[in-house]
Amino acid sequence: MKKKVAVVTVAQAEEAARLADLPLEATVALAEVAGAIKDGLLAFASATGLVVMFQMMQAELTAKIGPKHARMPAAERVGNWHGTTQGPVVLGGRTVTTDRPRGRTTDGAEIELDTWKVFSSEDLLRQLVVERMLAGVATRRHADVAEPVGDGVQSRSKSMSKSAVSRRFVAATKTAMAELLARSLADLDIAALMIDGLDVAGQCVVVALVITTDGTKIPVGLWLGDTENKTVVTALLADLVARGLDVTSGVLCVIDGAKALAAGIRKVFGEHAVVQRCTIHKRRNVTGHLPKELAGTIDRRLAMIFARPDATKGLTAARTLAKELEADHPDAAASLREGLDDMFTVRRLGIGGTLAKTLTNTNCIESMISIARRTTGRVTKWKDGSMKKRWIAAGMLEAERSFRRVRGYKDMSKLVAALRSEVTSRTVTPTEYDQAAA
Repeated sequence: MKKKVAVVTVAQAEEAARLADLPLEATVALAEVAGAIKDGLLAFASATGLVVMFQMMQAELTAKIGPKHARMPAAERVGNWHGTTQGPVVLGGRTVTTDRPRGRTTDGAEIELDTWKVFSSEDLLRQLVVERMLAGVATRRHADVAEPVGDGVQSRSKSMSKSAVSRRFVAATKTAMAELLARSLADLDIAALMIDGLDVAGQCVVVALVITTDGTKIPVGLWLGDTENKTVVTALLADLVARGLDVTSGVLCVIDGAKALAAGIRKVFGEHAVVQRCTIHKRRNVTGHLPKELAGTIDRRLAMIFARPDATKGLTAARTLAKELEADHPDAAASLREGLDDMFTVRRLGIGGTLAKTLTNTNCIESMISIARRTTGRVTKWKDGSMKKRWIAAGMLEAERSFRRVRGYKDMSKLVAALRSEVTSRTVTPTEYDQAAA
């Protein structure tokens, strides 16, 4: 049976009294909200809403224990009205003290009202605080950006001080981080995993993003360390496995080229994983060893080489370029040769087109990291590692809200089939992944 939605009627005092007994209707006398009208529509709506909320609570209490002052046989009475009390409800970015009716059962227990429980819940307030903080609103400025609710309501509001906003943000981000790090991965069909790190006040936070077989991007973890080293990466991956990450059918791991990332992946996943290094990072690394007048030309050549659909021809062309650079720019040549086979993994798997462009670089996870960096941009004092993890987790979840499926997701089935064939053809030896999964 569907519940009816209460209808709000704004009326003169006499008419409001006449309509008060109509079922499922909330009536608001203009006199009750006259002061808010001059402050604008939002203030008027806020004042009206508080009046309607009180009437909703009255209606709920009436449904539970009967009308106020009603004469009922003792055997039928389940409770009694017990006056009113005051308490805070959430209104925008503040709490407002307001009246609520009370009732008690015949044995003296307080009667809980579902209406009050909904409107007094601080979940929405915490969510709003987090959104404002991540948007760059300082704790001391929340009162300045608050909605204009009128002088009458504003005089009864609180929870907008710098300390109150900070407490709510800490509580909300603790919850967000706990949810992110406790996400079960057992039900996810994962095709690709991207790992990268970002520096937060001298410490490295390594973050992980998975791409499912239908192209959906999901942030799944973060780990704090002094540097982007093998130990940190191994701990992060082991945690993902413990939470149900399944890579037995193969997984494509896309990284920026850091040796620690590749070493950690191979230690935990072994032959279950294939590694694709970011072509954009490689181009930057190589051209960084070249003079400006040559860097542009070499970068364009590398872009064309990495875009070749034939992995074998691309690898041959890259080695030829490295040989050309050897005499005059040996460091650039060495940078190009380092991990060169991993630059063509996606192409070697037979993936081309838009999906190949998506998976041969770390732009997906870099985009998430950029949002995390932006959200932490106004932080000037980092208290400890927990604060760093909370802020980065909040930024990752904020980024997730705007995620779309990866470009070229319609070809993900080709990648899945290629990974399965690749893993099947290998001799898979026991690794830390198998131990953790067991």
